[in-house]
Amino acid sequence: MRLVIATCSVDYAGRLSAHLPLATRLLMLKADGSLLVHSDGGSYKPLNWMSPPCTLSVMEPDDDQRAAGITEVWRVTQAKTADMLIVAVHEILSDTAHELGVDPGLQKDGVEAHLQKLLAEQIELLGDGHTLVRREYMTAIGPVDILARDGAGGAVAVELKRKANIDAVEQLTRYLELMNRDPALSPVRGILAAQSIAPQARTLAEDRGIEVLLLDYEAMKGVESRIPTLF
Repeated sequence: MRLVIATCSVDYAGRLSAHLPLATRLLMLKADGSLLVHSDGGSYKPLNWMSPPCTLSVMEPDDDQRAAGITEVWRVTQAKTADMLIVAVHEILSDTAHELGVDPGLQKDGVEAHLQKLLAEQIELLGDGHTLVRREYMTAIGPVDILARDGAGGAVAVELKRKANIDAVEQLTRYLELMNRDPALSPVRGILAAQSIAPQARTLAEDRGIEVLLLDYEAMKGVESRIPTLF
């Protein structure tokens, strides 16, 4: 990544036109070819930018531009649309380059995979006597997040969501219909487990005999002592 602090003006030409008058700005050139123009404000959002695929050409100013104080002209051209971002550089105050390497990507905390792992490890949160059979129990229409047995040996299918809505209830209903056709499992009880559950989803679940489990992710990680409540 190349980071340039420069006094410059910026013009965008293409399907729309935009102009940034002369000021000191941060020009961020990324390895993917994109160019972003930032000011010292506006949080993460650039004032203007050109997304890849694009190419950067650095040109000498003509006589009129040089007379206006321009030392070099950056022309960034979008390969697909031919839109152009033109940066007229008057003075470069700082110019640094950094090799950042391959980014592993954003790893979100509290996603459904984390909830599944924690609930499998704390299967007793489903109720006393529950034991884990397996995670990702495969059915003909996809995997059920958790298959467990209750204290009486009955099968329990658990569908996990961060935010459960009516679609989650419908999904678990379809799993239960299939699983209850298997004599080795039937009868199968359903539990919808989530960090938050829409009122309509709760009503539909209760109408279909599906239990609802509210999960406290922080408590499950051991950060707090609150215990999820089974309704």
